[in-house]
Amino acid sequence: MALLHRPQGAPVRPVSRETPTPWLGLAMAVGGALTAWCVHRLVPAVPMLTASVVLGIAAAHLPGLRTFVRGAARPGLSLAGRRLMRMGIVLLGLGLGLDQVLRLGWATVAMVVGVVAATFLGTLWLGRRLGLPGDQPLLIATGYSICGASAIGAVSEVSGSDEEDVAASVALVTLCGTLAIGILPLLQGPLGLSDPAFGRWVGAGVHDVGQVVATAQTAGPAALGEAVLVKLMRVALLAPLVAAVAFSVRARRRGVRTASGRRPAPVPLFVLGFLAAAALRATGILPDVALEWAHTAQEALLAAALFGLGSAVHLPTLARTGGRAAALGLGAWVVVAGVSYAGVMLTV
Repeated sequence: MALLHRPQGAPVRPVSRETPTPWLGLAMAVGGALTAWCVHRLVPAVPMLTASVVLGIAAAHLPGLRTFVRGAARPGLSLAGRRLMRMGIVLLGLGLGLDQVLRLGWATVAMVVGVVAATFLGTLWLGRRLGLPGDQPLLIATGYSICGASAIGAVSEVSGSDEEDVAASVALVTLCGTLAIGILPLLQGPLGLSDPAFGRWVGAGVHDVGQVVATAQTAGPAALGEAVLVKLMRVALLAPLVAAVAFSVRARRRGVRTASGRRPAPVPLFVLGFLAAAALRATGILPDVALEWAHTAQEALLAAALFGLGSAVHLPTLARTGGRAAALGLGAWVVVAGVSYAGVMLTV
């Protein structure tokens, strides 16, 4: 066997190590989103975004798939949970019909702001009292008060939350929002709510936009229209909430720079993109077909991102705080349902 000699003075080349590629995980996230769309088409009562989270959790625990999810696919799945989430949130701004929202009147606007504030502060306080780990109290409070998993993803971007905290919070908020689809319609009669009032209650109290639509449509088009408009008001509060969290984080980490040597931005670019998209929608220059395509793209991006987040859920770890998390979920549910009901009754 011939011996290979390095010429004298030649540089020593470092041993090459295979760099994990994100493409496998990104492809898996896209496949998960496509599967969730198929589930939604087959069973319309199951929102696409809810199906994405559930499929991601399932993929992370299936014996033949979990090694791939936690290994080769992990970089891409994590990237989907961050980058695609930001892109989806920017497009979410195009769904904000600010002119329609303002037509509901300032009393309704004040009611929604009050519901969001009471839900956020109450859930945050209760989560800390229960001793939930990491940023879970902050993330769950955000998800309950604004728009579910999308809001959790937005706040986690500026708070630098651990991926496991994000995944656990998304799982809890998604579960509770899904239960609302079956439970709230049963309460319309006993609570004496007309169809429009029921729609406002659903819009003010249910987390994810898809869950709001699935719940409100049971009471007809009048309820659905009111629910969507009130829900859009809550979505409009995402930007100021994320900005407030960003300023809070910046204040706590004053003088600290990121790994790139730059100070963290006071307001993240994707929040500015969200506001710019909402302003563009308000001009009325976008044709309906463009808005429809943007909505489709937004759903696809968020579905892929939520599949990535769901795949980070580790059920044994989640089970260790399951009792406290369940108590927080139930408590937050009571707060948002009660406060939103009182607000609706005061403004109808």
